[in-house]
Amino acid sequence: MSVISVVNASKSFGDVEALSCVTLSVGEGEFYGLFGPNGAGKTTLLRIMTGQLEADSGSGITAGIPWDEPLAIKRAIGIVPEAETPPTFLTARETMELVCKIREVEDPEAKVDRWLDFFEMEEKEGVLCRDLSKGQRQKVMLAAAFIHEPRVLLLDEPFINLDPIYQRRLREYLRLLIEEGRTVFMCTHILEIAEKLCTRVAVIDEGRIVGEGALDEVMAPVGGNLEDAFMRMVEAA
Repeated sequence: MSVISVVNASKSFGDVEALSCVTLSVGEGEFYGLFGPNGAGKTTLLRIMTGQLEADSGSGITAGIPWDEPLAIKRAIGIVPEAETPPTFLTARETMELVCKIREVEDPEAKVDRWLDFFEMEEKEGVLCRDLSKGQRQKVMLAAAFIHEPRVLLLDEPFINLDPIYQRRLREYLRLLIEEGRTVFMCTHILEIAEKLCTRVAVIDEGRIVGEGALDEVMAPVGGNLEDAFMRMVEAA
């Protein structure tokens, strides 16, 4: 059963075609990775899938919800957007508490404490987000996406600005979510991490899907290396 489905999605910004007839499908319990060069269309597609942007044509569902119900999609999913920071005028704790209130999370104090502990942010919980480091702001964004325990997560470069310790901790947490049957859709440039997590992958270039399949199948022609498979598909396109 598809939890995420994209059918012939296209999007242009003026004369620039960001997406052209993109079609893909993500099943329940899959860890799906989308890769591509800078400007390939990854973030545009993610913004459409999460109800932040409307496609020019095509259709789809996210978390089983049609794209013409963007508010319902936003309520159902967890999202880490690209290069977006938490509210500068709130502290780390206040940001998580606000998300809990909006999401109507039960036992919010315990949930906030859990994520402050997970990311070892207890000493920074009272610091305004504008005064946090890039890595600390990324941790707050990740916690805000996870705190309501959504069944579907859409992540744009979730590992960016995290040091190797927290990259590994996040990787292990995401692997647990898949074991629980949840679904993750991730855009990233960090292919060595993606290779350890993804069950299926797709490569997008100049707004078009140029390769897609199960991870092992995609890597097999190049000896089991995702970076080599990525380069091969982009060069072929």
